[in-house]
Amino acid sequence: MSSVTGRINEIKQPYGGYLKPSAFKTTVINDGITLNEQENLHASTIGLVIDYFTRFVMGADKREAFEISLKGAKCAEKLGSYFMDEAEALLDGITELNDESIINACKLVTFDVWYRNPIFAFGSKGYEEICPDETTIQNIHTLIQRSASFFEKYEPVTKEGFTFEPVKKNEKAYQNMLESGKGSYGGYTATVQFGDGDFLTADTLWDFKVSKSKPKSKHTLQLLMYWIMGQHSGQEIYKNITKLGIFNPRLNTVYLLDMKEVPETVIKTVEKEVICYE
Repeated sequence: MSSVTGRINEIKQPYGGYLKPSAFKTTVINDGITLNEQENLHASTIGLVIDYFTRFVMGADKREAFEISLKGAKCAEKLGSYFMDEAEALLDGITELNDESIINACKLVTFDVWYRNPIFAFGSKGYEEICPDETTIQNIHTLIQRSASFFEKYEPVTKEGFTFEPVKKNEKAYQNMLESGKGSYGGYTATVQFGDGDFLTADTLWDFKVSKSKPKSKHTLQLLMYWIMGQHSGQEIYKNITKLGIFNPRLNTVYLLDMKEVPETVIKTVEKEVICYE
């Protein structure tokens, strides 16, 4: 089974990538804050915390904001590794943007791997091994504040945590696609069977990155795949999406591209050779 990011890791892109990062317009936001140099958590963990916590502080229901983590905990429980009670206790400990809530969020997102990639879950760090130090907590606090401020400056969020199921969901049809290895289910295909994005605004599909580096071709392809899968899903929320955007709160930088600048040949190639619509 492949996710969007898993599929990207499987393929070899043409030189420069299907969608060159240099095509994106760059805007730097200066808030006068300098982040601490050292952090004691993996960037992927911090990225999930920023994503989910930003949704929460912007008004999303807490259970919805950390939905993937809770799904992961349920999968872990079925596999006999953890219990939902432990995840629920961590969720209860997330109340507002303070140190204790950030610590609990860092622990809670470790359950994501049980849902996203259970094969690797048994070898990954458990929640009890995660303990962000003071400098890491300070950075996370700043990154969440930057993310929330970003959406105050740009358009309001219309959807948090978007997926690509068809308008009329049919679990049997989805299972048939998985078992047969053929066909599609909304935006998903037998090749790219699951995946979810970060935020939608009125006309832009946004992805959050917290790396110290500028976007790479794998990140821009991820955005393009999300846009294509959204169009194939038939969901109304994707019809007016005309731009792709990346916001990196660590670099405090916005990267934006109008879909009119993406050649139709590139879109068709990604549809056929990467996502593999029949």
